[in-house]
Amino acid sequence: MNKKELTAPCGLDCFNCIVYEKNITDTIRTKVAQSLKIPEAKVDCRGCREQKGCLLHLTSCPTLDCVNAHGVEFCFECGEFPCAKLQPASEGADKYPHNLKVYNLCRMKAIGVEKWAEEEAVDIRRRYFKGKFIPGTGPVIL
Repeated sequence: MNKKELTAPCGLDCFNCIVYEKNITDTIRTKVAQSLKIPEAKVDCRGCREQKGCLLHLTSCPTLDCVNAHGVEFCFECGEFPCAKLQPASEGADKYPHNLKVYNLCRMKAIGVEKWAEEEAVDIRRRYFKGKFIPGTGPVIL
């Protein structure tokens, strides 16, 4: 698995996503198909780079289009980083990892995409969804 190719330009770790083809369960596939009103056979995510956008949006991705227009692989490589496309939102924050984008991108810039993917991505996502928020320390697994 090429984790760099399976990392979205915006900083999301497609390889850890529950709808990525290697991770999806039948239960999740059914829920996603019902939610998007598409056949279960179409719930087959290979990562946003390969399929030119996110399966969950059923459209092209403005952020992917933007990095391509700027000639970079990741948002952190752009002179306009961070931009409004990466602004966090509270809606869906309990279900979706979208608020991790800027943090992930900053870590990638600091230590490199490959090292972030191998050493930090899984733990960052786990702490985001399972950790307890403690001001000044970030999410902590108790």
